[in-house]
Amino acid sequence: MAQKPPTTNQGVAWLNMAAILAAIGASACCVGPLLLLSLGIGGAWMSTLTSMTAVRPFFFALTLLFIWLGFMKLYLSEDDCQAGDICAATTVQRNQKIIFWIVSTAILLLLSFPWFAPYFM
Repeated sequence: MAQKPPTTNQGVAWLNMAAILAAIGASACCVGPLLLLSLGIGGAWMSTLTSMTAVRPFFFALTLLFIWLGFMKLYLSEDDCQAGDICAATTVQRNQKIIFWIVSTAILLLLSFPWFAPYFM
């Protein structure tokens, strides 16, 4: 009988990465020009970098969706780990939750950046 390989909770890692990418897309209209300004790159053409503002609400909603899916996977879904699997270890589960909250906090800060950007320019 074939033995099932040890499983890890890769779904949470995938959801975190998707949320990060969506947050970057949501804040691209404001973070990009500020980053270029901080590097000393300027000019009138920088005003065209705000063209991503139109799709910002879509990325904002997508980011919140991925954060919610990650939360559901960690806290609300039933644990499908068998005894002896690496994902059944309490330290692994605790580390996943810590990483989730650190990444979620960073993502929410990135999402809120457009509201704080005027104070930096």
